[in-house]
Amino acid sequence: MTTVIVDYESGNLHSAQKAFQRMAFETGAGDVVVTSDPEMIRNATRIVLPGDGAFPACRKALFDHRGVFEAIEEAVVNHARPFMGICIGMQMLATRGLEYEETAGFDWIGGTVEHIIPSDPTFKVPHMGWNDLVIDHAHPIFDGISTGDHAYFVHSYHFRVDNPAHLLAHVDYAGAITALVGRDTIVGTQFHPEKSQQTGLRIIANFLRWKP
Repeated sequence: MTTVIVDYESGNLHSAQKAFQRMAFETGAGDVVVTSDPEMIRNATRIVLPGDGAFPACRKALFDHRGVFEAIEEAVVNHARPFMGICIGMQMLATRGLEYEETAGFDWIGGTVEHIIPSDPTFKVPHMGWNDLVIDHAHPIFDGISTGDHAYFVHSYHFRVDNPAHLLAHVDYAGAITALVGRDTIVGTQFHPEKSQQTGLRIIANFLRWKP
């Protein structure tokens, strides 16, 4: 079993690699490899797509790595391999993003990535720091996780899903902010599980054990 963390030069992968390797060891989930090799991605047991920065820049960086998106798509869409997107890696699951300019996403989960506009102007954007998860729909990714558990966020845009069934969890930041989305073998976290201490490590472990 091999979990691949996709390296497309968009984000600091060191903390993610360490967290996934730790939980893979604890759960017996096999190897964790950071790579941009399309063949390794295509043959992976599970795929993790991180992303830091802006939606358009991350999408461009991903597609500039020849064959990488095609390998992800083949593994996830054609062969139903479990997939986790983190931060911008989660946002790119959407139909489109509106950061700086309208940018096409993967359209694997219908919806739009929009700027956060809190109902209370004293709430600052970016939404940064710890917040309490509110679980909207049961999912194996939440084994041992409860509403009220904390996760760590740093973002100015969030994913508004078209289908409420795809919203697995949100947080309250003077309004509902999407925290976790999912359908079929795909999940995405707006927060950084690798920086979310015990809650994040448990979610990583659940993903590594997940057998859709």
